[in-house]
Amino acid sequence: MYQSINQYKDFLYQQLWETDLSTLPRGRCGLIQTLRLLYVVVHELTAGQLTLRAMSLIYTTLISLVPLLAVSFSVLKAFGVQGKIEPFLLEFLTPLGPKGEEIGVNIIGFIDNMNVGVLGAVGLGMLFYTVVSLVQKIEQTFNHIWHIDSPRSFIRRVTDYLSVLMIGPVMVVSALAMTASMVSSTFVQYVIGIEPFGTIFYYIGLTVPYALIIMAFTFMYIFIPNTRVKIGPALTGAIVSGILWKTGGMLFATFAAGSAKYDAIYSSFAILIMFMIWLYLSWLIFLLGAQIAFYRQYPEYVRPLRGSIEISNREKERLALLAMYWIGKNYYQGLTSWTLQTLSTQLGVASDLLSNTLNHLTHSGLILEINDKDTTYIPAKDLDAITLYELINITRNANDIAFGYTLAQPEVERVLTGLDQAYTSVLGSKTLREWISEHNKAPESAKHA
Repeated sequence: MYQSINQYKDFLYQQLWETDLSTLPRGRCGLIQTLRLLYVVVHELTAGQLTLRAMSLIYTTLISLVPLLAVSFSVLKAFGVQGKIEPFLLEFLTPLGPKGEEIGVNIIGFIDNMNVGVLGAVGLGMLFYTVVSLVQKIEQTFNHIWHIDSPRSFIRRVTDYLSVLMIGPVMVVSALAMTASMVSSTFVQYVIGIEPFGTIFYYIGLTVPYALIIMAFTFMYIFIPNTRVKIGPALTGAIVSGILWKTGGMLFATFAAGSAKYDAIYSSFAILIMFMIWLYLSWLIFLLGAQIAFYRQYPEYVRPLRGSIEISNREKERLALLAMYWIGKNYYQGLTSWTLQTLSTQLGVASDLLSNTLNHLTHSGLILEINDKDTTYIPAKDLDAITLYELINITRNANDIAFGYTLAQPEVERVLTGLDQAYTSVLGSKTLREWISEHNKAPESAKHA
């Protein structure tokens, strides 16, 4: 029996991962791609990273929730619509049932008691620091999912985070107010009274909460990671996570309704425990959608083995040449410098692979990082001072370890010397400028840049 189970598993593995998708009909190809995506997402959950990060975000949320809502409340108060924040909070806490309403009332009470005017400069600064720290923690989690090593700079964190926290609540409340005004208009009410428009409007009303959650998740999947996320993958992840979150909320509400025995066990702590469980599930679903968005944007990571992609030395040389060519070309023609995200999109390469190559070229003194609003890359030397042989040689000797003479073998050294001579004979002393100018004519004003 054990042998038959292994044979069945091998058969499924071959059908899932060793099938040539180019030979299959579109329907079956889509099914296999979906099953592959499901396979790797389940593996991510079982690996434990998503669950651990969701747990860490519970603590951060508990510490930062009241300051976050206080900032939003203060912004909305300036527009006279501060009462609109309570429905959002109660909507999030709906799965907790009556306990959720009690928690929501207590949180709103904390916010009402927080007088920003008496905090002082230091207290106000700590308030904003706590809020920014929450978003920074979320960004770090997203950067891990998207294999991004470099976070936003401090200036970008402050400007990006606070702009969203300031403008976001006003935009959301304004959109909801406009929608409510349109629905309550005489013309819309007249149309609703005519069938089948009334029935259609009813079903649209059922889908609106899902649509709002999906829109919010899509925005966050695009905004939070320190990389360029395409709207298609972000929307795919948001649709899955949004439906899971709303459906999971209904199921959790059923669970919470039958949790009277937990009150007997944990007494007054039962409310906090239920709240933390719902926070954990919410963050886990949210991060799961981000993981799906990553796999949709970079399908090369959809494979049976976890971890970073290991590429051959030949592909490392190819990637170094491609990166140096495009960085040198834009500099040569006086065009906009590349960022990690724009160059990754241009080459169609996952950003973490390209990031490793750019870091190595930077440490080797071939390119420079220019830290402005976005980190950009330019050649570190004149294009005539960079030879293709130097570039290849640096790439070949990446992470080279000097073992000393104990590993020296004359027969092996002759082969390696022959390879070096072959590279020299093919590349000669051709410089980066000569290589680029063979295929590109730069503007006269940029030739001597």
